[in-house]
Amino acid sequence: MQVGWEDTAMERQRLIVGITGASGMPIAAGVLRHLKKTDYETHLVMTRSAEITIRQETDMTPEDFRNLADIAYDNDDIGAAIASGSFKTAGMLVVPCSMKTLAGINSGFSEDLLLRAADVTLKERRKLVLCARECPLSSVHLRNMYELSMMGAVILPPMLGYYSRPSSVEACTEQIIGKLLDVFDIDI
Repeated sequence: MQVGWEDTAMERQRLIVGITGASGMPIAAGVLRHLKKTDYETHLVMTRSAEITIRQETDMTPEDFRNLADIAYDNDDIGAAIASGSFKTAGMLVVPCSMKTLAGINSGFSEDLLLRAADVTLKERRKLVLCARECPLSSVHLRNMYELSMMGAVILPPMLGYYSRPSSVEACTEQIIGKLLDVFDIDI
């Protein structure tokens, strides 16, 4: 029996993108724009605080962000596909990741879809990348980051590198986006 192309086509890898209310919305928008150009299927979940911060930091709306993703979920929909370990993904990226969300993930406090998806990502031993956004960091923040890194999460704060001699804020943002996506072997 000959196998047709349709039978051998590979499914797109799924990547969950969580957005919280921490500062850094241009980074989140850039991640979604770059992922749109890849073979990844993006599954977006945003907190209510993220929607407020989007309006404060960009000329975009939360709906614009949703339109950059393949599938967007309501954060209250705890029964959504991304809340289950049987929903196979390449992992999850939380960008930006507030300290509240980071603490919730660390403690297993899965009160909403974003926290539950991160919890599932950890329990299934999939890649969880947290673009932790706060400055300065308290001992509580550092402890939570340390404990999550011991669980397998990648803590990747948006720290600037000057070795490329960035000429603009946009160039700095692109460098951070590149580092975040590099964890998933996505080149930009």
